[in-house]
Amino acid sequence: MNQTTLLTVHEIDQGSRLDQFLANSTDFSRARLVRWLKAGQILVNDRSRPASYRVRPGDRVSLAVPPPEPSGLTPEALPLDILYEDDDLILVNKPPGLVVHPAPGHRRGTLLNALVHHCPDLAAVGDLNRPGLVHRLDKDTSGVLVAAKTAQAHAQLVRQFQNREVEKIYVALVWGRFVQARGEIDQEVGRHPSARQKMSVHPRRGKPAVTHWRVLAKYPGPLSLLELFPKTGRTHQLRVHLAALGHPIVGDATYGGGAARLKGTPALKGLRPLVTRQLLHARSLKFTHPRTGAPVLGEAPVPEDFQAVIKFIKGLGG
Repeated sequence: MNQTTLLTVHEIDQGSRLDQFLANSTDFSRARLVRWLKAGQILVNDRSRPASYRVRPGDRVSLAVPPPEPSGLTPEALPLDILYEDDDLILVNKPPGLVVHPAPGHRRGTLLNALVHHCPDLAAVGDLNRPGLVHRLDKDTSGVLVAAKTAQAHAQLVRQFQNREVEKIYVALVWGRFVQARGEIDQEVGRHPSARQKMSVHPRRGKPAVTHWRVLAKYPGPLSLLELFPKTGRTHQLRVHLAALGHPIVGDATYGGGAARLKGTPALKGLRPLVTRQLLHARSLKFTHPRTGAPVLGEAPVPEDFQAVIKFIKGLGG
């Protein structure tokens, strides 16, 4: 049975899109709200309106909220490296090689399958296809990831990510050396104009993307260890930005830093068996707890495969 929720538009919301007003006024994800709008389960003054409708003061918005939909995810008892957990959220250290959520070709064995087994209530939170998730990491990127266990936590965390209030720190091993000790990359990122599986800083339509970087160490190769501070969260942002800078991440075949480059560097011949993925690690994530308001900091150590590469190149000298 549907549960009806009633909302009234006030002066402060005048002119907002209906989907934006609903996202700001409820704990439901925008994707779910748009689905309900299309199904006629959300009415404005007893009339169906599109997501683009601009709300006006005094508008009465009613939501006929259906019972939670089954996510279709198969819970799996897979190992989880839990960094922190409470009734609202869970922080995990994702290992390299693990897909975050099911997709064509990866319906089982993902981090989300494991999370739904560990936290059954998470299956009804947020987007039906990616319940609980407020961000993600690429398959071969390791490190800290947060998921929400309640609708309220999900909505609050999504807003923090959208408002750039979450502090993210990554480390990456990249090709080349830098003249400066630190810098900023401010280039739009969007779908590659011809290679649709890739992203690019020269898209037909891109979104603003900003990355700050700092050199931590210089190694033979030449290679550099960087600390990265993304201010936005575009798909493949760090990988694309560094490649555009002329310093692709070691092991990133998609953006020019993979095996082909290792083969062309004789001094690094012994490194080839050790590099099996892009050497990018989400070291820390800091945000405000969605219920208590307290700061939450999740930190994950650099994984063993990354450490093995650093040990090898340190041994080269030079």
